[in-house]
Amino acid sequence: MPDHLYILECADGSYYTGSTTNVEYRIETHNSGLGGEWTSTRLPLRVAFAQDFAHIAEAFAAERQVKGWSRAKKQALISGRFDLLPELARSHSRRTNLAT
Repeated sequence: MPDHLYILECADGSYYTGSTTNVEYRIETHNSGLGGEWTSTRLPLRVAFAQDFAHIAEAFAAERQVKGWSRAKKQALISGRFDLLPELARSHSRRTNLAT
């Protein structure tokens, strides 16, 4: 059984990124209001993106990485525009460096 990275789109348009060993159960938990503080106040939720991994450690590492991404980069991933990811990473890095 594969493990999963998932991105939910909340009712307010924000994104929630998580990882789990049982994606169907986890999404049901979020939509019931028991999935966590962030999602419980932003119902209803929809699955915007999901990716399978062979091991939960890989899914968790991907979750940590994606949580640090800009909204634009998450939107590129969700829409399958993988070609945009490197440039969005560079532009985010440049903005971060200019701010410090």
